[in-house]
Amino acid sequence: MATEPHPQVQAVLDVLRSNGVPPTHGLSVESARDAFTLFFAGQSAESIADTRDLSFPGAGSDVPIRVYEPEGERPHPICVYFHGGGWVLGNLDCYDNVCTMLANRAECLVVSVDYRLAPEHPFPAAPADCYAAAEWVAENAGYLGGDPDRIAVAGDSAGGNLAAVVSLMARDRDGPDISHQGLLYPAVNAGSVQGFDSYEENAEGYFLELASMEWFSDRYITDPIAERNPYAFPLQARDLADLPPATIVSAGFDPLRDEDFAYEDRLDEADVPVSHHHFEEMIHGFCSMTDELDAAEEGLDAIADGLREGFEA
Repeated sequence: MATEPHPQVQAVLDVLRSNGVPPTHGLSVESARDAFTLFFAGQSAESIADTRDLSFPGAGSDVPIRVYEPEGERPHPICVYFHGGGWVLGNLDCYDNVCTMLANRAECLVVSVDYRLAPEHPFPAAPADCYAAAEWVAENAGYLGGDPDRIAVAGDSAGGNLAAVVSLMARDRDGPDISHQGLLYPAVNAGSVQGFDSYEENAEGYFLELASMEWFSDRYITDPIAERNPYAFPLQARDLADLPPATIVSAGFDPLRDEDFAYEDRLDEADVPVSHHHFEEMIHGFCSMTDELDAAEEGLDAIADGLREGFEA
């Protein structure tokens, strides 16, 4: 186990500290959104053959999406991507870098989903939008230039949660056939239900803080009963059998570290193929920091490799 973060990570943490931006839990929702967007939307994105901004009719309103198309012949396999931000922060612009890299490396269409955010739209709005996106993509794959028989889901943090949730929902509702689930440091557990050592070990000073996790959950979950709903937190599912193969990327200096290992164990016990890539010296969100961290590309490569294997199965 690493005793301190990678020097590139420490440099990022030092810059954030010197800029004087308080942790998320010390900000209003509006200020937290502005800070998140300022940091992540400024990351450099790779060039890509084409991008299109569209929308589809969702459960509560039209849901914006951004389609990233790589070079190569159609039809492309498709990855439906759900962004991070604790179900409260984030937008399509914050993930141009991640989505272009995944599209280019996995040689697939990436459909990034701008699902409704809490606290204006608490649980279950986000899962409803994300599952509706998977259904819409499956039904309109040909229009997008994609293959309806090769559809995967992926996401980071809260988006990793939503990718896991959509996989559960698709299984339970006989929905789209999901080829693979790519889970970047997914938030799969309700801290009020089950605790992990990493919550305390990495509680402060490593980008995502324990108090900020609670701040996110308080805005996303308005009914305590939902904390035990597997469509809110997949680690609560009684049965994880018959889910699509998974790739998990986790970080050593992340409060979510141990719950990600716990989810790997649960998937393995259910005979779901899972590949886990652990980056001991990294922090939560590292794969989005493509301008600062060399390991960001390694983590995204791991997800892209899993997507390609899923599409070829």
